[in-house]
Amino acid sequence: MADEASPKTRSATARVAKSVNDRAQVILKEDFGKAKGVAYEALRSRAYLWSRNGADKLANRQGIFYFLSHRSLWKPFTSKLGQLITVSAGVIGGMFAFTYLPQLAVLVFTSGPFAVVSTVILVLNESSTIINLLSRSWILQDAILDTFDGTLISRNATNMVREGREVKSGSDPIARLGKTLKSPFTKFSPTALIRYVMYLPLNFIPVFGTAAFMYLQARNRGTNVHGRWEQYFQLKKWTAAQKREWLENHTGAYTAFGLVATLLEMIPVANIFFTYTNTVGAALWAADIEELNTSMTDKTAPSLREAAKKTQ
Repeated sequence: MADEASPKTRSATARVAKSVNDRAQVILKEDFGKAKGVAYEALRSRAYLWSRNGADKLANRQGIFYFLSHRSLWKPFTSKLGQLITVSAGVIGGMFAFTYLPQLAVLVFTSGPFAVVSTVILVLNESSTIINLLSRSWILQDAILDTFDGTLISRNATNMVREGREVKSGSDPIARLGKTLKSPFTKFSPTALIRYVMYLPLNFIPVFGTAAFMYLQARNRGTNVHGRWEQYFQLKKWTAAQKREWLENHTGAYTAFGLVATLLEMIPVANIFFTYTNTVGAALWAADIEELNTSMTDKTAPSLREAAKKTQ
């Protein structure tokens, strides 16, 4: 029986390996095919900035200022602070204790004098990814959701929130949040995991490789940060194809936002604070896109413009 099972096991393993390999090749072709255009779009359009009252503002930075100046948004943050500090300290401490020296030993041969800096950045990036995965799937899911929706309510974007959850009466934006009606966030997908592992070897290239690794991860990070707003495409009654077209047309915006978010969330201890401020910044960005008809909405996909004309 054992002899008969062995070939079956090997066959199943081979199929899984082939599936992962095929998906990796698709990801590689897609990412590098778009990389140049995405980088140019992110810099040219300055899509990580939005215009409000005639002044361009960095979304991530505005999230920091807005969060600090609105105490009503602090409750989700303070309620999880103890757990987050414990998880962050454990992950970062464990990663440096068990992975720093082995990775440094490898990078010494490829990065030379830059090995120490490259290894520190790599370990912090890995720690940030693990912390995000654990916290968003376990500790922070409800808190981040409340922070995003509470920010929208504080910006008088209550109708957007009502499409995804119940909203009560009152003055405190967090206290007004009721039962969730629609799935809030995009889950960490197998494709994202494959993409992360596949590009880790880029860190063997001194300086440039680490920068390229972070850049290639930034688009997915930006989309996740803005994930709650994606659910509000249902408010527009857009199809999956229309939503996908929108995201593809604004890859530069999500990449730039995600890159800044990643850099901020790599800072030990402070990453806890920046997780919330990035969420606030994403919500402010979403509210302004809806309210002020910014350059992102001016570039709405042709198919959507056609649909708009038909309704006039």
